[in-house]
Amino acid sequence: MMGVFVVAASLLILDKMLRLFDFVAVEGGPVGVVFKMLMALIPEYASLAIPLGLLLGILLAFRKLATSSELDVFRAVGLGYGRLLRVPYLITAILMALNVALVFFIQPVSRYYYEQMEYELRSGALGASIKVGEFTTLADRMALRIEASEDDGRRLMGIFARVANDKDQVLSISAKEGAFLATTDNPDTIILRLTDGTIVQDTGSKTPRVLTFTRHDLPIDLPAIEKFRARGDAEREYILPELLRIGWSEGEPEDKRDASQASFNFRLVEVVMMALMPLLAVALGIPPKRSTSALGVFLSIIMVVAYHKVNQYGEDIAALGRIDPILALWGPFFLFAALIVWMYWRVAHVPGGQAIGALETWFGKLTKRLGKLFRRRRHLQIDLSAAE
Repeated sequence: MMGVFVVAASLLILDKMLRLFDFVAVEGGPVGVVFKMLMALIPEYASLAIPLGLLLGILLAFRKLATSSELDVFRAVGLGYGRLLRVPYLITAILMALNVALVFFIQPVSRYYYEQMEYELRSGALGASIKVGEFTTLADRMALRIEASEDDGRRLMGIFARVANDKDQVLSISAKEGAFLATTDNPDTIILRLTDGTIVQDTGSKTPRVLTFTRHDLPIDLPAIEKFRARGDAEREYILPELLRIGWSEGEPEDKRDASQASFNFRLVEVVMMALMPLLAVALGIPPKRSTSALGVFLSIIMVVAYHKVNQYGEDIAALGRIDPILALWGPFFLFAALIVWMYWRVAHVPGGQAIGALETWFGKLTKRLGKLFRRRRHLQIDLSAAE
């Protein structure tokens, strides 16, 4: 179970990691912020990886018992599936409590923290750097271009700056080297110390003034960074007490109440759905007699992920007020629950019953036909090679 959880969470994180690296590279931010943003997304991915890990952990355990005939021994001595599921349901209860803490308290705060880091990265508060080889506009009056950078940005080469003041005078500055220096008296201003360069001052007259220097300090006003918004811009950033207060308050707008109720029911139904995972694991983890088919493993993942997507769609349309959240989210849940209970009943209480017996038969025939096709191709290739 822990192995499946780690694999599932890692796959989700790796997919997001590639996009975050591209985003941070474009914004010119530090690489370390990528890992901070990924850490903030772990609670969101864990809420899906935990049910998958629980399902596949129980499923593979019962599958191993079934394929080694140990399950037949248990049942022969009077131990039914209900008795064998006591410990899996104990584990399920613990993980459901953990998932409640994740989706109702930890996940909203971590999502807000992620949005805050993304905003600060876009605004430059996380140390976004000036892109080498491109013009960068600073404080709406300066254009700066750096040809090359060495020593982690502490040494700059090939610097060109164009500065305009309030008197319509323009300074065109080129320098061989330079470096950024912090000031102690004004944290909103930094100094760009230039070495071996030329200043061309355009005062509006026909002949501009040209000056050369060995060292020149150019003050740069940092752009003002607005404070990030307060938590609660979206319903997924509300914790449980806030959802209950907003969703059932007559003083809130109707669209906000609909969105809060949809978010609350979505999170709740995702947690309650975990109670069905042991039954689904037993129904799909026991293959037919004298069979080692892994179709149930594949089908279980499809069912859980598809149901999660259906819930996301139900939350979206319920948040728009087009349908009642109870119907949009609990309707699919009861249909899903009825299907799982029927599958479990077939396996546990019908002699020789198999919930996906028809699919297993069809899958077995398809596998045999594909095997024959590949064998024919291999024999044909051997015959052609021998003929050559």
